[in-house]
Amino acid sequence: MAPLLAALLPIFGSVIDKVIPDRAAADRAKLEAQAQLVAAATQGALAQLEVNKVEAAHQSVFVAGWRPAIGWVCAAALAYSYMLVPLVGFTLALLGQPAPRWPVLDNNLWELMFGMLGMGALRSWDKAQERKGGG
Repeated sequence: MAPLLAALLPIFGSVIDKVIPDRAAADRAKLEAQAQLVAAATQGALAQLEVNKVEAAHQSVFVAGWRPAIGWVCAAALAYSYMLVPLVGFTLALLGQPAPRWPVLDNNLWELMFGMLGMGALRSWDKAQERKGGG
């Protein structure tokens, strides 16, 4: 959400500068708009956190386990692509057997993995900032 806010604030700032000619009033309006955007983003994040808590506490693995399931599917697909296929192919080559044509996974797997890891890294960065007293 922070990148979205960073992208929106200059746009709002330029609109406010054109609508409100008084510099002090424009600065106050910019600060108010920024505060409202941050409050809206915070409310959205808190609402998602509550949904995540309810899902995680659910008794059914189909509700509580969907995020870990995506992680395990991603890990299994990476293991298949980068461990199983090369090792089996190498073993078959050593035995003089022809290697079959393996199904190839597309780049959507990487998008999923980077998305999952990126969100985890972002939260780790947030926690580190909180420990430093910067957040």
